[in-house]
Amino acid sequence: MAEKTPLLVVNNLKKYFQIKTPMFQKEKNLLKAVDDVSFYIDKGETFGLVGESGCGKSTLGRTIIRLYEPSGGEIIYDGVNIAEMTEKELLPYRKKIQMIFQDPYASLNTRMTIAEIIGEGLDIHTNITGSARLERIQDLLTRVGLKKEHANRYPHEFSGGQRQRIGIARALAIEPELIICDEPISALDVSIQAQVVNMLEDLQDELDLTYLFIAHDLSMVKHISDRIGVMYLGHLMEVTTSDMLYETPLHPYTKALLSSIPIPDPRASRSERIVLQGDVKSPINPKEGCRFSSRCVYKQELCDQVTPVLVEIQPSHFTACHFVKEINNL
Repeated sequence: MAEKTPLLVVNNLKKYFQIKTPMFQKEKNLLKAVDDVSFYIDKGETFGLVGESGCGKSTLGRTIIRLYEPSGGEIIYDGVNIAEMTEKELLPYRKKIQMIFQDPYASLNTRMTIAEIIGEGLDIHTNITGSARLERIQDLLTRVGLKKEHANRYPHEFSGGQRQRIGIARALAIEPELIICDEPISALDVSIQAQVVNMLEDLQDELDLTYLFIAHDLSMVKHISDRIGVMYLGHLMEVTTSDMLYETPLHPYTKALLSSIPIPDPRASRSERIVLQGDVKSPINPKEGCRFSSRCVYKQELCDQVTPVLVEIQPSHFTACHFVKEINNL
């Protein structure tokens, strides 16, 4: 079997937002939403990204696609660094990388018909016009489980699940290679979530797509992902395969996160539920040290002095923790 090659490599990516600074304060207030994040995604795989609300998952996805301008680092797509490209240079890569947004209603222009919404990408990136354009739009609607006649309707005439299918059709319109799925199922009913995820898996097989799948639902991420990254306050804490993460988590934060997954059997009891104590650190001008140290029961003096980096503790299992070996008796 041929080795997979990385389609996307993110090196030390940063995204800082400058916020209001008091008049006599010399240092600018910077909210470090994404701070020195590195990972890769192989062609054809699904990389899941999980973490608490506000940890920087969506900001990371929007920075990769250049909806937000990166504050530093590299975004290497298919061997080319797109982080510092001008908008004109970036145009061909807009076609290769698309995004499915969290809110299926807010991401659709309510004044445009579905045909206009899906066809906008075709108008910008292709020369498809006339009947061929309409046929392409109708084919996309059929592919995502909608009807051809839906092309003439407006977003408000659809349910949340149908609107998300329209968003998926729009992302597929210009035949991308990488799709960033920014919590595409979090606003949907549970029964619809499974349908959308199964459809994404089928589309991946049919069209040879690569996914960055951002979500809160840890069980769903395990189902769809090949590898998973755990994010906390702008840093990646752990990266490994889906099975390894759920079977043998190493980082204290990952263990706490996984212990919060609800058990479907009400008669079953979890052997250990980890309840985190302490306050979440501020992402504004954070000091050197582990971002998780204020809530970690294994905290030592070094944790507040030096920021840990991702290190391969076991084959294909990376963790950012100074004392991970001692904690797990490795």
